[in-house]
Amino acid sequence: MKLQHYILKQCDKPAALWVIFWLTVCESIFLFLPPEVFMTPTIVANKKKALPVVIVTSLGSLVGGIIAYMIGFWLFESIGTWLITTFSSMENFEIARSLFAKHGLFIIFLAAFTPVPYKLLAICAGFLTFNPILFIGVTAIFRTLRFAILGALLWRFQEQANTIVKKYFWPLTLLAVVAAGFGIIMMTWL
Repeated sequence: MKLQHYILKQCDKPAALWVIFWLTVCESIFLFLPPEVFMTPTIVANKKKALPVVIVTSLGSLVGGIIAYMIGFWLFESIGTWLITTFSSMENFEIARSLFAKHGLFIIFLAAFTPVPYKLLAICAGFLTFNPILFIGVTAIFRTLRFAILGALLWRFQEQANTIVKKYFWPLTLLAVVAAGFGIIMMTWL
């Protein structure tokens, strides 16, 4: 229980917003943890931070998406290829590229609004020189909408979420670790 209280106490500090911002930037480029993992503890700790957390997460995601796009556009042969082969595979990238060529706007929407690996598609968008204004606009709208929905739900049900976290902290932590490990294993098999 001490670890749980420590984590919730740290999430209530002002620096937590900066941590969320930078982790979300990294998530949009190379991390495998979805931004919801960074958002949830802070809003559960203090529901008054729901709006700032949604804003910071959205901005971090947009900045990271722009960086991933630029990697695909300018640095695909060096950094882009390394990121793809390190955190996924060239086969996955080729699948993403063919889907992107056929359904570009829908793929950006799908990557922005769902847990589909956004980083891979953002690099692909840059590599295929997809319209950057359209990419940034769709990303901004739908990633923000995704985070706003979660923020609103956590704000509305913060007391129930806090009770569940206090009661089931270790099983939830173990489940998150197993789910992240399973996701990484699945990404390497695809």
